[in-house]
Parts: sequence; structure tokens; C-alpha cells
Amino acid sequence: MRVASRACGRYVRPEADDEASVALIAFNEAIDRYDAGSGASFITFAEIVVKRRLIDHFRRSRAGREVPLSDFEVEDAEGQVSNPVEIAAALSVHREQDDAEARRLDIDRFRTVLGEFGIGLDDLVRNSPQHRDARERAIAVARTVAGRPEWASYLRQHRALPLKALEQTGELGLSRKTLERQRKYIIAVALVLMEQIEHLMAYLPEG
Repeated sequence: MRVASRACGRYVRPEADDEASVALIAFNEAIDRYDAGSGASFITFAEIVVKRRLIDHFRRSRAGREVPLSDFEVEDAEGQVSNPVEIAAALSVHREQDDAEARRLDIDRFRTVLGEFGIGLDDLVRNSPQHRDARERAIAVARTVAGRPEWASYLRQHRALPLKALEQTGELGLSRKTLERQRKYIIAVALVLMEQIEHLMAYLPEG
């Protein structure tokens, strides 16, 4: 309804306006057509589909007449005509494609770095702490390792956590047994931070 209202330049009433029905049908179409493997945001994709179907609707009829393209076009000071709806849709698609490619490259780099430590993505699925508090403690340990140059250096050099040092510091509150059990997960998070893998860092809670 937000997209429909913006396209119409007025509030669209779901129970009374044809544009609301067109928007809902378009939204259903977006659900059917969306490819989760594309990496694109569903919300952005749905907005584009709704906008396009509303434009088609406006072109076909408004009170029985076809709406000219000029209804959606604007002219700048130099006389150049553009269509802000189509431009916005094109820019959204372009941004989504760029972001998806950057995310793919980050994941490929992460996979490569993990491989140097003998860790695969499947290992992370199996070894990730199940409970939120345990996961947050493991992430805190990873941040500490990444943030202390001597520990980060140890990790890079030995491909292992500095377990003795971690166990001896009382600030982390994790036993050696827990550290060993969560070793792969902690190493993976530490590597995300040390390598500054942007798209994966965004998923970590702020510490």
C-alpha cells in the first residue's frame, strides 16, 4: 500500500481503490517469481514489481482513458525529460546486483581463509553454539582474540587459538573445555574481524 500510495500521489484505500487490488495482485506475483538464490532483497524486488504493474494499470486506464507516459515524467532545467519511477527501479536493481556480487566475493574469501585453518562452512553449521548467550560469549572471545595483536598473531602463526592464555585470563569466563568445543566457531568469527570481511561483520552483534 505504501508503494501504491507513492505511485498514485495519494492515499490508497485497500477496501475501495482499484490500485490497491492491482498492488496486491502484483505483490502475489512477486512472491511467485522471487528467486531466493539471486541474492536480491525480496522487498526491493516486490517494490519494483508493484511499481511496474501500477504503471501498466495507469497506462491502460484511468477513468476509461490511457494515461500518457508524461504523467510519470519530469523535466529538468535543461529540458531533459526523465521518468523517476523507472529510474528508481533501475537504480534499485543495480544496487542489489552490486551488493549481491560483493557479498558473494566476501563469502568466497571467507571460505578460502577458513580452508587455511582446516575449517569448512559445514563445520560452522555443526559447531555453532545453539543458545544465544553461549553464542554471544563465543563472539566476545573472538573479538578479544582479534583485538589483541599477540593473540591474533598466535592464531595466524599456529592456526589455533591461544587456549592457555585464554584460559588464564579470568575476564572471559569460559573453561578450556568450552573453548575447545567452540574452537572452530571462535576462530571463524575472529577471522571475519581480522580480515575485515564487511558483509559478514554486519551479522555480528556490536561488541
